[in-house]
Amino acid sequence: MSRFYYDFEFLEDGSTIMPLSIGIVSFDGYSTYYAGFSDVDHVRARAEPWLAKNVFPKMPPMTAKRFWKPKATIAQEVLGFFGIVRGVAQQGVPELWADHASYDHVALCQLYGRMIDLPSGMPMFTMDLQQQLVATGFRRAELPVQDPETEHHALEDALHLRRCHRWVLGLDQ
Repeated sequence: MSRFYYDFEFLEDGSTIMPLSIGIVSFDGYSTYYAGFSDVDHVRARAEPWLAKNVFPKMPPMTAKRFWKPKATIAQEVLGFFGIVRGVAQQGVPELWADHASYDHVALCQLYGRMIDLPSGMPMFTMDLQQQLVATGFRRAELPVQDPETEHHALEDALHLRRCHRWVLGLDQ
């Protein structure tokens, strides 16, 4: 089984989820992926006060060409990161985890169009840390604390999600 933790930073307005960045980390923590979406409306996103204060200061400048990529490029790189090659999940269908996963899963699906357009080998759902906490009787206050300076940085959030999930599983207590 291959397990991955991921997080999107995005602009949402009640009808649209516009991805700004994505961070992914493997279960073992050795592999990471971090990219920003170059082909979104950055003027609109930067005009959102919460994003301007909490997200954009933690992202590389627009001149960082290796970070900022078109959505289509990110979509293909994500498939490769998950080990999905020509519709075949090389290590089995990946198990995906997010914190408050519903928006993240929609953003992930929209990399490829609609949910029914997901490439073969890509799961149609994401496991949710919040549901795991309810199912296991843990409270969020018991989890490891993330450094506030790293919150709302997609890769740092994915890394923190990994720490929290491993803690809930009893692997890193």
